[in-house]
This record gives sequence, C-alpha cells and structure tokens, in this order.
Amino acid sequence: MADSSGKTIAEKIFSGAMGEDVSAGDYVLAPIDKAMVHDITAPLAIKAFREITGGGKVWDSKKIIMAFDHQAPADSVISAENQKMLREFAEEQGILNYDIKEGIAHQLMVEKGHVMPGEIVVGADSHTCMYGALGAFATGIGSTDMGFVFATGKLWFKVPETIRFEVSGKLGKHVYSKDVILKLIGIVGSDGANYNACEYAGSVVKNMNMSERLTMSNMAIEMGGKAGIIEPDKITSEYLGIEEVELKSDENAIFRKKVELDVTGMSPQVAKPHRVDNVVDIEEVEGTEVNQVFIGSCTNGRYEDIKIAADILKDEQVAQNIRLIVIPATRKEYRKILNEGLIDALVDAGAIVEFPSCGPCMGGSFGLIAANEISVSTSNRNFVGRQGSPEGKIYLVSPATAAATAIYGEITDPRKI
Repeated sequence: MADSSGKTIAEKIFSGAMGEDVSAGDYVLAPIDKAMVHDITAPLAIKAFREITGGGKVWDSKKIIMAFDHQAPADSVISAENQKMLREFAEEQGILNYDIKEGIAHQLMVEKGHVMPGEIVVGADSHTCMYGALGAFATGIGSTDMGFVFATGKLWFKVPETIRFEVSGKLGKHVYSKDVILKLIGIVGSDGANYNACEYAGSVVKNMNMSERLTMSNMAIEMGGKAGIIEPDKITSEYLGIEEVELKSDENAIFRKKVELDVTGMSPQVAKPHRVDNVVDIEEVEGTEVNQVFIGSCTNGRYEDIKIAADILKDEQVAQNIRLIVIPATRKEYRKILNEGLIDALVDAGAIVEFPSCGPCMGGSFGLIAANEISVSTSNRNFVGRQGSPEGKIYLVSPATAAATAIYGEITDPRKI
C-alpha cells in the first residue's frame, strides 16, 4: 500500500500557517501574510470592509499594499474620483500606496519584496497567482472577500489538491516560457485545473530565470488554477536577496494528477481567439494579418521580455499600418530598458513606448482595437472584448513572436528572423 504521509508544497504552506497538519480537502480559516488591491478592485473591498467593521482600522496596515495600474493615469473623471478616494483611505489607514508612480501591482509585489516563500498572499485580482513563482501560495480573491481580509486578517480556504506539471527536454531557438505555459493550458483546458494548485517542475522550469517563472505562474488561473507554485531554490533566493529556503513536495506526496511535457522541438505557441486554451503551433496561424501588437502586461512586461523583442526589432521597422505598443511592467523595469538603450531601438523601429501600467490588457484605458481588428498580444487573456471591440480578435503569443509579427504585419514565426 502506498505511503500517503507525504505533502505537496501547498499542503505544507497551509500546515505551517495553521500550526497543525492539514491536507487537501480540509477547510481552514488561514491567516494572511500580505494582501494586495489595485484601482479597479479596491473601492468595493473598502466598501465591504466598512460594512463589516462600521469603520475603524484594518487588521494590519503593514500587510496591505495598494497600487494604481489598470486606469493609470486616471482616464476619466470617475476613475480620478476613485483614485482620490483610495489615496484618502490609504493615508487614513497607513497603507502603503504605490499610486500611479511605480507600475503594475503584481510585478511590484514580487520586485519590492512583499512576497516570501511559504507565505499565504491574496490579491483582489485573478493574476495574483503570479507570486507563486517565489514559492508562496498566492491567489486571487473577490473584492468582498478582501473586505473580510482587511477586517480580520484571515480567510477561509479549502486546501487544494495539486496538479504537478513536469516539463523536460530543451527549448529551441525563440521558444520561451510563454510558449510552455500556453502549451500546458492547451493540454489541460481552461477548466482542467479548477481550484487546484498548479505545481511547475522539471529540468526546464528549474533552468528558467525568475522572469520566465513569473510568466508560468501568472497564467495558472487560465486553466482554472487556484495557485501556480514553483519550488524555491537558489534562483529564488538570489532574486529576493535572502538565504535559500527549502520548501518542496515530498516524494510520496499525493497529486491529483501529473502532466508531463517534453518541449524538445516544440514550436512557438499561439492562443487563438477567443479562449486561452485554444492553443496551436504557430504554423497553423502563420500569415494571419494583424493591426496591433502589444508587448507588456504582468505576464510579459519585464526587462527580459522586452529585451527579447528589442533584439529582434533592432535595425528593423514595424510594418506599415501596424501599431506596436510596448509597456514595461514597472518603473524599475522601465529604467533597465532605458539605461540599456532598448527604448531607442524600439522607438527607432516605430514602437510606441508607454510608462508602466496595464495598458491595453483589459481594454479599459488605451490601445483599444476596433471592430474586425486583430491584436497580437503578450498578455494573458484573449476573451471577447478584452482589448476593445467585441468584434475584434486577440492572439496570445510570446514577446519574440510579437516582435517578429510587428515587423511583417502578420503572425510570423520568430525562428525565421
């Protein structure tokens, strides 16, 4: 009979938080280590908090982080009024507010040291799962749930089962972690990991830098995942500037299932409209004419992503009638590409480089597409109306594929550049 005493990373994190042994399927009222809100989700969270408490102070102002990124700078009087209210609340409560100055909340959470391995972190945004790349249990929650967290510092969870993704082989030229996660989502389906922790492992993941890992964890939600976790190691500790933390699933841990992928010889991947799991090899859509290319978002807006694109675009020109929008994720990432001259290369090629924000990703600020237009995007969702008109279409790709596409004005295999 198999030994069932082993635990997954997710089970270990919840057991540590609760101070007792818990397993997948158990219901726990767990203490929260950090909580994040942004300009879209914070107003309702504050409303719920005030209804719960009747006023008063949040449970721990040092554990709440706020940032404005979705409509930043404010793009309407309504969003300006919302941001004014949020600034007043942050000042009243003593909450750290990055305002519009620093960029996308998810990237700020990891690069500013707000997330550590083994922690339970919640954010009022579904892509909070990105922080799992640091070995944390990070998950998105609703704004009303966040109101409860503001008031109590705790939240109910059902400890999730885990799906382990073993990625092996060797990535080819211009094939990156974005292609890997798109492939996995295509295999599992948009609801194949519902309420499961997605644990990414294998030689390919172990060799990924932190930027690539963040991309993997960011998109766990696109297959229904509650979290996207990567075992912390030397790369994690160097990124965070801490001593190495040992936190891994036991050899005899029970997983809901294991998914194996050998990426050797794998083509760049493309998620076709209007589902993230509608994934094909690039050969199937090569030559599709496009109108706009967007390189950025919490998924692929880091220096490493933009450098990949800039290297391809150097000494090239964006195709006639193509709009190429590039948005670094944060001020820190912006300064990196600025100091290395990558902005010059991008602007010389014909790109529009914007200050850090979510940009076109959720279709709420700028860079929207019209009816019957096609956007090729490095972001994480291609749902109907996500980047503007519901009659528009969005294809999700890696930064390399996006850059190659911008040069030719049609979906282009970056391996041919």
